Amino acid sequence: MLSIPMYLGRKEAADYVRSLGLCCSKNTLDKLATVGGGPIFRKFGSRVVYTVEDLDLWVSGRLSRPLNSTSSSA
Repeated sequence: MLSIPMYLGRKEAADYVRSLGLCCSKNTLDKLATVGGGPIFRKFGSRVVYTVEDLDLWVSGRLSRPLNSTSSSA
């Protein structure tokens, strides 16, 4: 059976990241798409879309390792 990913627009992608308990806004994703450093996205016509899998990879890549002190280096 073919697994088809769900595609999220920028607002929905930001909402998804926020649902994980992390700060993210549509404007942040707009800027990162321009300057780099954001999650992988695709274009469908003029619309930018993200997959949950790509958002999860981006989030996990931005998280530090577990820390037990603020003096520990990330």
